[in-house]
Amino acid sequence: MEGYNEELDERLELALGRLGEIKKEELSDSAYTQYFRANADLLLMLSDILVNENISAKEMKALNARLYADICGDAYGKSYCDPAYAVRLFGEERGRLLSVVAAEMRSAIPAAAEHDRQPFLIRAEYLLQLYGEVKNSLEDEGELPAYENLKESFYYFVSDYYETESLKKVRGLTDPEDNFALKIIKAAKPFDPDILYMYGEYITDNELVLYKYISGLSDEKIALMADTYTEGYRKGFISTGKDLSKKKTVDIRYPIGLERVVARAVDNFEKMGLKPVIYRAEQSIFTTRSVEKSGYFGANPNRQYDYDHREDLGIILDSQLLTRRLECREEAFKAYREKALVHAGPAVIEVFGEEPFKPVNKKEAITYDAAQRELMARYVSENARINNSYIPGDERSFTIISFPVPEIGEKFEEIFDAVIRINTLDYEKYQTIQGRIIEALNEARFVHVKGGGENRTELKVALYELTDPAQQAIYENCVADVNIPVGEVFTTPVLEGTNGCLNVSKVYLNGLEYKNLFLQFKDGMVSDYGCDNFDDPAEGRRYIEDNVLFHHKSLPMGEAAIGTNTTAYVLARRYDIESRLPILIAEKTGPHFAVGDTCYSHQEDIKVYNPDGREIVARDNSVSVKRKTDPKSAYFGCHTDVTIPYDELELLEGIRVDGSSIKIIENGRFVLEGTEELNKAFEEV
Repeated sequence: MEGYNEELDERLELALGRLGEIKKEELSDSAYTQYFRANADLLLMLSDILVNENISAKEMKALNARLYADICGDAYGKSYCDPAYAVRLFGEERGRLLSVVAAEMRSAIPAAAEHDRQPFLIRAEYLLQLYGEVKNSLEDEGELPAYENLKESFYYFVSDYYETESLKKVRGLTDPEDNFALKIIKAAKPFDPDILYMYGEYITDNELVLYKYISGLSDEKIALMADTYTEGYRKGFISTGKDLSKKKTVDIRYPIGLERVVARAVDNFEKMGLKPVIYRAEQSIFTTRSVEKSGYFGANPNRQYDYDHREDLGIILDSQLLTRRLECREEAFKAYREKALVHAGPAVIEVFGEEPFKPVNKKEAITYDAAQRELMARYVSENARINNSYIPGDERSFTIISFPVPEIGEKFEEIFDAVIRINTLDYEKYQTIQGRIIEALNEARFVHVKGGGENRTELKVALYELTDPAQQAIYENCVADVNIPVGEVFTTPVLEGTNGCLNVSKVYLNGLEYKNLFLQFKDGMVSDYGCDNFDDPAEGRRYIEDNVLFHHKSLPMGEAAIGTNTTAYVLARRYDIESRLPILIAEKTGPHFAVGDTCYSHQEDIKVYNPDGREIVARDNSVSVKRKTDPKSAYFGCHTDVTIPYDELELLEGIRVDGSSIKIIENGRFVLEGTEELNKAFEEV
């Protein structure tokens, strides 16, 4: 290892020296001169952080705005990371590639902040290689190198380093040692938010105000927040009959600013025998770029930037590269096999309240073609299979909870306090009411859902047929354990016989807005879809295919549920924040239907019971059951909930075999006997 570090240091010294020379050299094409100088400047600025193990929070604070300046606000329009700008300067083919490369250079920021030489170095060396290709061609041939040659060198850069980048990613997921974020969490002091700059993430008033607000909360309230989160995790193992004592690590994901809550949660988890693994929501060509973050994260300097680069891999993606990526992923898991086996799964803290994002589709941005979309759909499925084989789904669990950020508005503190109350509602009351709904729907063979007003929903959802109603249930009674807050009953629909249209006037899914979204189902599979986001209906279809169907031509309805948390619904209406609710809370505010895998993905063979002792038998569908004969066709690696708010709902009823109706919701209100308590919250709107 010592020799390896010496080699890295020597390579780093050479690379930094050469980057310094680039700033002094002139190419015959001035546009390329400026491009390489700008990227060299970024890497040299980062190198000052990389080699300074004792850099202070004050110094990191001074650099924070500079690190992200070129992609923030109006500056983005003249950034090489903006594919539209790069194409104007360098032409369509080279401009797209150079924009992808510029974005990849930015992914060296986390490496610099963590003083991790290797990922920084490989990007610096690739930039130097690219510079050499352009310089030599201009000098020797008097013209730019052929685009195909530039593309080929980028292809091999990615392919060659998939192995080391995959090892780094899996190590971060499974190994609790040398935890960069945990050091910051433990060093954090109340009312001193400068420590947040040490992450190297973009920091704004959102994170600073949140940190200060959390600093001022009582120890009791911090304990309530953290204990609800960690107890939900523990209960998830109990409710599914899994042995938590066999596990040694937990994957903590959180937004920057909540360090005090996370510190308490870390203590709680350690009392359960779990050490935290905490990794950055890093995005690069070696991972899947997305507008959604997974890990710990700061502010997003520009969501359009993330959107523009979400399919950058498409510039080089082919079946050989995909196979290489999957092989490296599996080999990385083999290297950390023992640590993966004792990994308990994710414990997630989300935030919500940011200004809704409305993306612009740029023709200059890289997008997958039809063949590549099929490849990425295969990758998602295969990657999920690999993950599940090393971190078995039937042995792990999860929990997820959400809190608002200051950007939600002037009443942030009031809303935050209300969300804490929602997250800690009396689960026993909901358990009883939801039990009544489940009893009623156990009599049904179908659920009929009809939209009200302009909502065009007209769905007939087929239900599992019970063989022993005294011992079995179709729906799960979901209280506040893995999925906080309380408030839903859900089932896996029978695909055959599930038909109709699901429509909602406006919904936000994974950070993206959809206007007048509709999904048509035929025998439980999505058969048609559209939205009104764009003037061209084809753009709307592509938007849904990319971000809801995740490059699949169709997906099954993996879940049918009824949200019962009318308190959360009323909160959203009172403060006019419906558009800012996360799916986690939004799904509890009306009936919802998920496309993708079932809620029991990879765990269908584990028996699950409701609090009344009845086994929930509707865990499989005709797609997931293929795991026994054709595992690659059984799962999709995605699950997206679409919620119909109560005020867009005319009717939700169960239909018995004889055709008689069991009305659950009518004109947006619960009408089933025993559920009237849920309507009291509506009086507060």
